[in-house]
Amino acid sequence: MIAWLLPPLGLLAGLMLGAVTLTPAEAWSLLADPTQPLGQLLWQWRLPRVLAAGCVGALLALGGAVFQGVFRNPLAEPYLLGSAGGAAVGATVALLVALPLPQWLSLPMLAFCGAWGATWLVLALARLADGTSVATLLLAGVAVAALLGAVRSFLMLALSDETVSLQAVLAWALGGVQTPSWPELAVLAALTAAALALCLALARGLDLLGLGEAVAESFGLPVRRFVALAVLAGAFVVAVSVVWGGLVGFVGLMAPHLARWTSGPLHRGLLPRAAAIGAGLAMLCDGAARALLPPAEIPLGLVTAAIGAPFFLLVLAREARRG
Repeated sequence: MIAWLLPPLGLLAGLMLGAVTLTPAEAWSLLADPTQPLGQLLWQWRLPRVLAAGCVGALLALGGAVFQGVFRNPLAEPYLLGSAGGAAVGATVALLVALPLPQWLSLPMLAFCGAWGATWLVLALARLADGTSVATLLLAGVAVAALLGAVRSFLMLALSDETVSLQAVLAWALGGVQTPSWPELAVLAALTAAALALCLALARGLDLLGLGEAVAESFGLPVRRFVALAVLAGAFVVAVSVVWGGLVGFVGLMAPHLARWTSGPLHRGLLPRAAAIGAGLAMLCDGAARALLPPAEIPLGLVTAAIGAPFFLLVLAREARRG
């Protein structure tokens, strides 16, 4: 029940919080009368942004749930396999280099290419070692993610000049949902729904993988192929979130855990609950990012890190006690 209450609560908080903070009654009256200046602001700016933040959070949560299931590791999250780092490198190139394509097209294209390329690199490195075992994929992903972070920082320093605002690129890299137009929001919502359907198609395989690779093989699951497909699906989901939200950490770690504590380990119920919790968390954090230092905004990634880092330590302590 808590999982399904969090998105509407996050939506309400996101509509209320900002440079101009509203009461619930004021927010409702302004939505009902969009002819007022503040009502137009809500419809054209705040509401699309809050909904976009919800989609980004849901995507991060789905990516985290898939990666935790594939690796059978409660500390796994969307940035482990370098997919987010690859998407960030591609998006950084799109933001800093004058390309013959318009930015609204080059940004998602290069982000997708970066995410998929980074994930294939991780898979190739793992195969050079001992196949696609979970431990090898995990170690290869950590190494590639660190390398891509260094590449992104170098590109930001080398390609920025007086015609490019490095501060704007840095703010995006720290995580921040940009307000989409309503057609753009419709595309993001459709991609989020497609990502949920794709992850649900992996649910049975993730459940079997949780029993161990040998048991999964005995049930007819082609483990090597399934792991590769699940990792690529996670890369797709994370790439979509990076295009619209930049690098937002820890949502993909927290949401699957909270969903698992309320719904159990089976992925058919876990995935939609994780998406709902991730959406609610992202909307709440985005509202706080807009309201804490008005009229300036705190990068969304800093807010989620402030909440997620203690959560990470809590999970780490629980796992240490179990071990």
